[in-house]
Amino acid sequence: MLQSPDFTIKTIETGRNYGRYQVEPLEPGYGTTLGNSLRRILLRSLEGCAVSRIRIDNVWHEFATIPNVREDVTEVVLNLKGIRLRRVQELHGEVRAHLYKRGDGEGETAVTAGDIEWPVEVEVVNDEHPIATLDGPDSVLDMDLWISRDRGYRPAETQETFALGEIPIDAIYTPIQRVNFVIEPTRVGQNVEYDRLILEILTDGTIEPDDALSRAATILMDHARVFSEFTRPEPEASANSFIPEEVQNKPLAELGLSPRVLNALRSKQIDKVGQVLTMDPDQLLSIRNFGPRSLTELREKLHEYGYLPETELVVDVEDAGDDEEDAESLEVAEAIKSLGGLGAGVSEEEEEQS
Repeated sequence: MLQSPDFTIKTIETGRNYGRYQVEPLEPGYGTTLGNSLRRILLRSLEGCAVSRIRIDNVWHEFATIPNVREDVTEVVLNLKGIRLRRVQELHGEVRAHLYKRGDGEGETAVTAGDIEWPVEVEVVNDEHPIATLDGPDSVLDMDLWISRDRGYRPAETQETFALGEIPIDAIYTPIQRVNFVIEPTRVGQNVEYDRLILEILTDGTIEPDDALSRAATILMDHARVFSEFTRPEPEASANSFIPEEVQNKPLAELGLSPRVLNALRSKQIDKVGQVLTMDPDQLLSIRNFGPRSLTELREKLHEYGYLPETELVVDVEDAGDDEEDAESLEVAEAIKSLGGLGAGVSEEEEEQS
């Protein structure tokens, strides 16, 4: 029998961007279930911020070169993907950042993420991350950057329409760089089949591993809660549910019905009051030798004992006499046939004796 969860989470190692956790003891198989679920959510479902498109002064497409800049546009775009941003205020839609960097006149000038004027909604975590290199004192890099918030990864070709000169970038929103988990056996009493889950999380520094794990668990619980609150629709109450058990099991023979009615019902294994109360008139009239007159007798007896409302006593007895006469004629014919057969048998015996 599956027991209620009774395990502990232990932090083995934690830091600004790395965390290692141990969860035990888990029911057999639940280490893989939880580890794989948390890993997928961590890699795919946590929100982050990233540069989604740029515009460089005097550059019209991503395959161009930038005057007095060592890197071409493609290299600059690759470098911009490595900028990691932390959201510090609520961010709706896109916000714009600006970079203006001029050569210092003494050889090459490095341009880093810290040189960009970021909006108040975000802050850069890796401000020493290189973007480009200016080659001379007259070199200038003038660039606008748009930052958006999303989950996972969004390729450049899936972005919405942009203006002439704007270059879309593959946006890496996820703050998680790597997630690994290992399952080891652990002991509970004499049982060694339980699981120990060891989970490793490496972030990009925009979120701490503890916070990332907590958010992933919350997302998992929010989705699982939909199933925990799911209930099957209750079946409609049957007619039997309103009939007391003692009435359902009462023999029809105790109602004082005529043998003709009882025999017709017994031919279909109907011998309890509860059975006839759940049948409609068409079902009863389909029984051989059970005509409208028999139905009227049955309903009168049920009403007499308080099992049938008076409003249900009305029965369409049109041609009732014909139905009953046919049934009675059939009974008489069968009786005569039986007597005739008996007489024939006696005559044959007498003839043998003679």
